[in-house]
Amino acid sequence: MLGKRTQKSRTVAQRTLKGPIACTGTGLHSGRKVAMQLLPAAPNHGIVFRRRDIPGDAGVLKADFRAVRDTRLCSMLANDAGTKIGTIEHLMAALYGAEIDNLIVELDADEVPVMDGSAAPFLFLVDCAGTIEQAAPRRAIEILAPIAYSEGDAHIELAPGAGFSAEFEIDFANEAIGRQAIHVALEPAGFRQDIARARTFGFEHEVASLRAMGLARGGSLDNAVVVSGERILNEDGLRFDDEFVRHKVLDLVGDFYLAGAPILGHARARRTGHRHNNALLHALFAAPAAWRWTEISPDTYARPPARASLASD
Repeated sequence: MLGKRTQKSRTVAQRTLKGPIACTGTGLHSGRKVAMQLLPAAPNHGIVFRRRDIPGDAGVLKADFRAVRDTRLCSMLANDAGTKIGTIEHLMAALYGAEIDNLIVELDADEVPVMDGSAAPFLFLVDCAGTIEQAAPRRAIEILAPIAYSEGDAHIELAPGAGFSAEFEIDFANEAIGRQAIHVALEPAGFRQDIARARTFGFEHEVASLRAMGLARGGSLDNAVVVSGERILNEDGLRFDDEFVRHKVLDLVGDFYLAGAPILGHARARRTGHRHNNALLHALFAAPAAWRWTEISPDTYARPPARASLASD
């Protein structure tokens, strides 16, 4: 449980990378090759994206839920100059799992590379670079009162709770997916173990129409789980029996990290996506009595709720 922070020595320090690290990959929606570099940043800097192909402030975008301008199949940031960066959610989820508070993400295109469609490759990059503590306490957003957002059959809410945890349910008519539900503790170690490797997914029959809309042009069996009728087309199958709902949790974690700090509370979601995640953050920050800033201590995630995957129908 969260308690009063009576000793400054009991707070956890902010973290950034020890040094820069780079990778290249393909944009999931653009299909273009993307070069990305992760760079250390100063305490209290936050996570900031920078387009190398656009000079000056016009190429800078803060990782902030208020800057999300498009939520069709990904979360896309845009600034007042019209500069865009899409598919940020898997990287943001990995930065949550790696407990990175301050970072500069440099890109030479308008999309984060999709890698294998999960957060795991980004965690690997951070682990290879190494992390360092910084001379500033790490803060979190503690949920004090329930806050919810509904839209048709979709419903998402945040309620007070120890650590960070989530219940998520999806329900697809497709027999390869069907109904899947999970209750998972999302302390950073639990995220790495239970969620980070879950890949994005799509349906073979939707590919042509999505590409006509300028979406999914870089999607392939190398970076997504592809469903065709009752079949999974990926040769190696699924990484988890319920990989689909686990990836939805991954997206939620990444979208929520756009709040500017980890969230301490319990999330419940049913049939939701990026739009609903973003709408809930807007509702949360419009209700000042529903949250507060708090410093993270070593025991913040000491006794998270038990992780369990619920039976699928």
